[in-house]
Amino acid sequence: MSARPTVAVLDYGSGNVHSAAKALTQAGAVVRLTRDKSAVLAADGLLVPGVGAFGAVMDQLNDVGAPQMIERRLAGGRPVLGICVGMQVMFDGGVEGETEHDGLAQWPGTVTRLQAPVLPHMGWNTVQPGEDSRLFAGIENERFYFVHTFAAKRWTLQTDPPFPQPVVTTAAYGEPFLAAVENGALCATQFHPEKSGRAGIRLLRNWLGTLPNTAH
Repeated sequence: MSARPTVAVLDYGSGNVHSAAKALTQAGAVVRLTRDKSAVLAADGLLVPGVGAFGAVMDQLNDVGAPQMIERRLAGGRPVLGICVGMQVMFDGGVEGETEHDGLAQWPGTVTRLQAPVLPHMGWNTVQPGEDSRLFAGIENERFYFVHTFAAKRWTLQTDPPFPQPVVTTAAYGEPFLAAVENGALCATQFHPEKSGRAGIRLLRNWLGTLPNTAH
């Protein structure tokens, strides 16, 4: 029997860490809730959850040294998955009201308020997976569960060969926005896989299947 992949769920104060850990376990991972640097760097995969305000999440991440841990993993090609605000903070910054907060700047762009008649965007929605998506393999037509008021709306990163082109998945609520990105070792979803039933578990299982040094 092949070994199950190990995933560190970054335990920095986010409210959805336990549901994310449970979903990853269902998907087939050995999960550890941790903020310990050595454990975060050693795991096959790192999941960065996030709920609430962009600025507050960044403050919590900074408090535990998460930006350096995430940067170190990505520099070594070690997979990271961000969820909800954990996706948003991967961009340059986020605007809340009149205040702009710095993000982790792994991707160019600014997270802004959705232009929609009713906010937050809360509930099930379809997505339009990008070509050759590995995250959405077999679940291209499923619905996923969203809870958010802000989003990244454009993908502007230019990638030149030999680096593979990122796979960008979109959704719409009032206007189009980025629902997921697959960019080398860094992947992220604006929706909550852990709240998306069987489709969400399948997406997490698909992500586990991309982790290196793991037989499937």
